Amino acid sequence: MALLLASNNAGKLREVRALLADLSVVSPADLDIDLEVEETGQTFAANAELKARAYAAASGYIALADDSGLEVDALGGTPGVRSARYGAPDLDDEGRYLHLLSELQSYPEPSQRIARFRCAISAISPDGRQCRAEGTCEGLIAQSPTGSNGFGYDPVFFLPDHNATMAQLEAATKNSFSHRGQALAAVIPLLKSTFPELNISPR
Repeated sequence: MALLLASNNAGKLREVRALLADLSVVSPADLDIDLEVEETGQTFAANAELKARAYAAASGYIALADDSGLEVDALGGTPGVRSARYGAPDLDDEGRYLHLLSELQSYPEPSQRIARFRCAISAISPDGRQCRAEGTCEGLIAQSPTGSNGFGYDPVFFLPDHNATMAQLEAATKNSFSHRGQALAAVIPLLKSTFPELNISPR
């Protein structure tokens, strides 16, 4: 049985398929589902549950949703749950991270640019069974974008331990410790126990 990823974000779909290689992961587009879920939750976990529940009901599939974002301490946790809508509504990924850099111009020191990616995952079946997990990845906001891999804020999220931004890392390296990688690793045993019909192979 396939698992429905409750997102048409191509970058997210690539990461989830790589991290859940034992599973057949389908997208809403694969099922001709066109659904917009208003993210009204005040937390990543609440938004992930909203999306998973809506897609499970619409598709008849077990749906897995993640809600992820960036929290910058100097900005009081902004952009937070509004990470995908940060700045003007029509901004693309580049526009959003350039807007973030402009907001941090008065915070030049690394100690003032502490940030983290946070990911909350929720998986829900049409009959209401549910499991959830979370992951975080700590880093700093760089002074300027570097790298062409990944998506979202990856070009400006600097990892001191790797001396690189997320966007400079190969996908396999990033997925081994990223917020989404941690959350998916944590949710795999829960998927096995909650949804045995997925037939996830033991590792």
